[in-house]
Amino acid sequence: MLQTKFKVFLTAVLAVSILTISSCSKDFGNMNTNPTVALTPLTSALLTQVLSGVGSTYSWDQGGISTQGGLYCQYFSETQYTEASRYAKPTTNWDGYYAGNLKDLQTIIDYNTDPATAPIALAYGSNANQIAVARIMKAYIFWFLTDTWGDIPYNSIFQADNNGVVAYTSQQEIYNALFTELDEAVKQFDDGPAMSGDILFNKNITMWKKFANSTRAMMALRLSKVDATKGKSEFNAALSADGGVFETGEMAKVVYPGGNFNSPVYNYYNVTARKDYAVSDIVIDQLYNNFDDRYYVYGTAEGATNTAAGASVVGFPYGLTRDEAISFPKTTWARVVGTSKTIFSDGTDFNVATSTAFLLTSAEIYLARAEAAELGWTEESVEDNYYEGIAESYKQWKIYTGTLQPIFGGATMDGDDYFYYISQSQIALDGETDLEKIQYEQWVASFPVGWLGWANWRRTGVPELSPAPGLTDIPRRFPYGPNEYSLNTANVNSAAGQYTGGGQSTDSQFGRVWWDVQ
Repeated sequence: MLQTKFKVFLTAVLAVSILTISSCSKDFGNMNTNPTVALTPLTSALLTQVLSGVGSTYSWDQGGISTQGGLYCQYFSETQYTEASRYAKPTTNWDGYYAGNLKDLQTIIDYNTDPATAPIALAYGSNANQIAVARIMKAYIFWFLTDTWGDIPYNSIFQADNNGVVAYTSQQEIYNALFTELDEAVKQFDDGPAMSGDILFNKNITMWKKFANSTRAMMALRLSKVDATKGKSEFNAALSADGGVFETGEMAKVVYPGGNFNSPVYNYYNVTARKDYAVSDIVIDQLYNNFDDRYYVYGTAEGATNTAAGASVVGFPYGLTRDEAISFPKTTWARVVGTSKTIFSDGTDFNVATSTAFLLTSAEIYLARAEAAELGWTEESVEDNYYEGIAESYKQWKIYTGTLQPIFGGATMDGDDYFYYISQSQIALDGETDLEKIQYEQWVASFPVGWLGWANWRRTGVPELSPAPGLTDIPRRFPYGPNEYSLNTANVNSAAGQYTGGGQSTDSQFGRVWWDVQ
């Protein structure tokens, strides 16, 4: 069913174009209208258009913001062009997010709200359900944007007459607004038909509620150092909201069908044949030294065969200069994500055309709940949520299911590696360093979603990371893009002045966003 939904995507998008473009007539006064052609977009196709790109935008984006965030939190290393991992100042514009996904989602909301078009939109689900889905996705994208830049345009951004001149909204105000959006969206779902075009949850409204509440909980934890009272309130509200949060085996993910819709990691290494990014030696060494089986799955060596566990996975040294990177002698360094077939003969390969891109997982939610309990925000068990979070991460990567699995040579294993991992002193909770251990596991569990790993690392400082050799600071935000300075000059200058640091007097990439406090 999911593959079928992907395959109809191009047809649906073409339909949007056909239904929103009017043809010319001989009457000059009506040259841009045709009464036989509907002017209402297919809202289902707009949703499919947004969701079909989330894996390659907010998970692994092939050199975009999430990948660069992964460089900053040292998930990845650059193998040739090393400027980003040596903290050259980015010049990234956000225009595509506002004019693309966010505009499409706003169009869904508008057409289901306008009395003139809402009855037509009912063909693709109840008005309330369509609006709720669009609000949730908008909130997720704005969360991504504000965590990347800090203060950004948020209010009145879709007014037709603004010409790109929009005041910036503080990150604190945006967070408060997003908490409200997510709360109201969950409550807005009704008993009518679910929205069509849903290739993320296949019209499962309960899963949309869980996604909204899980996003809300993760956002709430961002406030642990800047506004713990608000964070605690929102976290508990997320847990108790209708639908609850992601639990065992539940997550937001995109499973690619192949063909025209390949996994973005597969496209990167196999279709474009680019090899600019590797798993860093920081990640590989941490996993190897901790006897963590995710070592075999987070990276795979060039030309590796799935014949036995234990083959060396080489992490690429982090932060090298271009000349040093080019001359690195070990060509079998780890490509991003690998395969659990190196452990289990019936494992899963994560670097093929039909593999999965993860957006937000049950592992991350259980570990967030463990931290919230450790902070005294909830009465839940720190231990239960912590160990369940690790188990969920292992299951996500198909290296532990809790049942006997065949391994090479005809033997079986029953999770002994997992239980050994959590029994080690550097991993097992001991009542003394529990918070640091929880936060370390959060860093591991978010791999390879770089923007999430980078944001959480900025909040926690765990693990302790050193800047690239010869440098003194790791970037903590993106500076505003050049288009803002050309089109929205006064507003961007007003916002940029608060971000200083690293020798940069304004709009510094080393400045801290609102929730990023020491």
